[in-house]
Amino acid sequence: MNSLEIIPQIGFGLWKVAPEDCPSLIVEAVRAGYRHFDCAADYGNEQAVGKGIADAISQGLCRREDLWITSKLWNTFHAQEHVEQACCKSLNDLGLDYLDLYLVHFPIALEYVPIETRYPPEWLFDPDAQNPVMHRAKVPLSDTWCGMEGLVAKGLTRQIGVCNYNSGLLHDLMSYARIAPSVLQIETHPYLTQEKLVRLAGDYDIHVTAFSPLGALSYVELGMAEKSESLLVAEPVTGAAALHHKTPAQILLRWGIQRGTSIIPKSSSADRMRENLAITDFTLTDQEMSAISALNKNRRFNDPGRFCEAAFNSFHPIYD
Repeated sequence: MNSLEIIPQIGFGLWKVAPEDCPSLIVEAVRAGYRHFDCAADYGNEQAVGKGIADAISQGLCRREDLWITSKLWNTFHAQEHVEQACCKSLNDLGLDYLDLYLVHFPIALEYVPIETRYPPEWLFDPDAQNPVMHRAKVPLSDTWCGMEGLVAKGLTRQIGVCNYNSGLLHDLMSYARIAPSVLQIETHPYLTQEKLVRLAGDYDIHVTAFSPLGALSYVELGMAEKSESLLVAEPVTGAAALHHKTPAQILLRWGIQRGTSIIPKSSSADRMRENLAITDFTLTDQEMSAISALNKNRRFNDPGRFCEAAFNSFHPIYD
């Protein structure tokens, strides 16, 4: 049995990590002290992540039961009869018997694409079509959740949860869930504090994991953010960094865990990996926490209402 009862505060995110880099990065991250790895079918690198996990275990750096491995159900597998198939594919790619956490990646149901046709299926139904677009599927989120609950019953995942849900969807989910979600993973950082949603999750006893905890950093290269939007140069982040003799990135990550969320930064640098972990030996004052939270602009970088239309010729907002 997994000895972990709660998700580790600081994890390692694997979005946008090239498959050829994953095995060595996983081993280096485990050596640095990471035990929480955030994966997803849509990242297209789970086989390589699995090799890294196996390498770390074979080298005696950790045991499987020391690790917290998260993966995510992609949009094209939302139908109840496809949920287990998707989970088993991730398990097979990762080389695991069970997941610690399996999340619904987006509250977006897209038409099913068989694994043997294309994997990961991504967003477009037929990328080779003359005018490729997303194809919505008529699958209620309640059906998807029923499939997720079935995974727990079969021991394929220890816990289940959701990503990118808003308050309304969370209220709705809690009205029918037989197994309550244990985790809500959302984009949150000082430019998008999402205080009401974080508080609501707490009221439902749902833990919050913050993706993109450093804000714009992951999105500049994708054309989804401007360099001028970097939180690393924002006051009062830089002021707190100077006072605590920490980097601005460490201040942002500390802000994330100090407000009670777990965080999943990523880095290809061994030094940066260790730096991201070195945030438990200081505490931000209440004034510093408040001043950093006051940077909020409700600036969402990962917004399907913007990137789906720009990249996939399909307007599909999920946030108002």
